[in-house]
Amino acid sequence: IENYPGFDKISGLDLVELYQKQLTFHNLEITLDEVLDIQKDDDFTVKTKSGKSYQATAVIIASGASSKTLNIPGEAEFEGKGVSYCALCDGPIFKDKTVAVVGGGNNGFESASFLANYVKKVYILEYSDMVKADAENQDVLAAAKNVEIIVNAKTTKIEGKVFVNAIFYEDLKTGQEKSLEVQGIFVEIGYNPATEFAKDLVELNEKKEIIFDAKTLETKTPGLFSAGDCNVSKYKQIVMASGQGAGAALSAYEYIKKANHKK
Repeated sequence: IENYPGFDKISGLDLVELYQKQLTFHNLEITLDEVLDIQKDDDFTVKTKSGKSYQATAVIIASGASSKTLNIPGEAEFEGKGVSYCALCDGPIFKDKTVAVVGGGNNGFESASFLANYVKKVYILEYSDMVKADAENQDVLAAAKNVEIIVNAKTTKIEGKVFVNAIFYEDLKTGQEKSLEVQGIFVEIGYNPATEFAKDLVELNEKKEIIFDAKTLETKTPGLFSAGDCNVSKYKQIVMASGQGAGAALSAYEYIKKANHKK
């Protein structure tokens, strides 16, 4: 991670460990469990996979989103070793190298545009016979001399030794298998927000992201707030999720104070 304030560079694992140390220092309890359901009467009841339930005046959902995967041989093996799901996070690592972006939508084109500033060559692989990115994003890349778009490309496998060195795809027009020599692969085919457990209490968009009040981070249910990648957002970034988390915490604090005053 190279775009988090206070660090030249830090791994996601190290950053999470710092979060945990800070919570422990302030005597906050960390419970590792999976939330299955949230219900609300006067207060909230949060139910977990282990069978426990928790009562709360206010709840903040910060469940994040997982990148959609290609589910092809080599993808899991080389995650973090050339396979990435965040160009903004990992792009600078691939300076002067050749990379592929899988996905010809807006996310794919925006990632390719960012990567083009660092790398020697960017290939965009799109499954269908035409890219889905907006005309504006297509115009931006049209002027880039180091970007090549390949349509009708069904990615089939990723190969390498210690790190990625090739991506293979089937040309859906000819049926021929082809390969590209690359050192990095950025998968940009969308996200799966972790919001199913809260669907009865929040409003979701077509991507199942939570719609929230921009001023307070509150959802449609009073006392229920949300922050981070589970929310409707153009950018999925740790630094932005952290800012929303702070805003949600302050709003939850205000909500609790008012609720206690009424009691």
